[in-house]
Amino acid sequence: MIKQNLAIILLSGITLTACAKSTNNTEQGQTTIAQQNLSSEQQRKLQELLDKTKKNLVEIKGGTFMMGDFGEQKSPDKLPYDSDADSKPLHKVTLDNYALSATKATYADFDIYTEITGQDQVGKFDELSIQDRLPNSAAGVNWQQARNYCQWLGKQLNLKMDLPTEAQWEYAARNSGQYILYPTDNGKIDTGRNVWSFEQRQNQQNKLNAFRNIPELLKFPATPLGLYDMITDNYEWILDWYDPKYYSKSPEKNPQGPAKGSLKVVRSSIPSEGQTLQMFGGFTFSRHAIHPIADPKAAKDELTKKHHLNLNQNNSVRCAVNYLQFDQANNI
Repeated sequence: MIKQNLAIILLSGITLTACAKSTNNTEQGQTTIAQQNLSSEQQRKLQELLDKTKKNLVEIKGGTFMMGDFGEQKSPDKLPYDSDADSKPLHKVTLDNYALSATKATYADFDIYTEITGQDQVGKFDELSIQDRLPNSAAGVNWQQARNYCQWLGKQLNLKMDLPTEAQWEYAARNSGQYILYPTDNGKIDTGRNVWSFEQRQNQQNKLNAFRNIPELLKFPATPLGLYDMITDNYEWILDWYDPKYYSKSPEKNPQGPAKGSLKVVRSSIPSEGQTLQMFGGFTFSRHAIHPIADPKAAKDELTKKHHLNLNQNNSVRCAVNYLQFDQANNI
């Protein structure tokens, strides 16, 4: 499994200190000022996004589970499912109540956010990137853009919203910590029914005249908790720094990941089909790592020199509400 699939091609001169500082540079202060001058149409769009966000919150009751690759305990042959060592050892984790968005954020969602906050639209650089930019597809953003978006939404809704921790994501993917292998409606991969088939992906490309698989959302059933597209259609940025050995030293209660690092964890997978997901990255406990400061404008296509290479086109976000009181969610 590729753990550092973008780290090599990114800006190696960016220091960890600069990265750590970037996590505090949210736009929330500017957002408040901008909203005082919203047009009636912008107010309508904002309310539409906030209503959608509230409706899509899936409440998850906290609890204790064994996090990581559980193959040695639960597989028929008592062997690990995952060939990578970073999903081990299996370790106990206890989480408080929280909530996750039922879906990843779409380009339509981000377009409202960037318009309201006076920012450039994400994932829009040239004719090729615009072609892939469907309103209902998962928005491609870097880690800071993802976190800013979640925190901004939380400020509008008076909720403690942020990126989910790695433990929160896995607990939800495993239907509240059960020994679930794949984050689908039945814990299995039924190609063509609960995940894309190769033919469905090809038909999608032909229909959209696209050159790659587009992460269109809500095409397949949700998990039992009501979460869509947990298994594929773009990575999901996680709050935690990545450490391949973190599981051996992770605290039990609400783990937040290492205190520092150079890569951030992502979960889920790039747009894939069933056979690929069975072999690579589709498990509920599969871990991946990507550089958080991937600037889409920092690299150009080496073949043409005409188009920007969007390094974040397959990196998206699903927001969390941390330590949610369920009665609070029911009254927002």
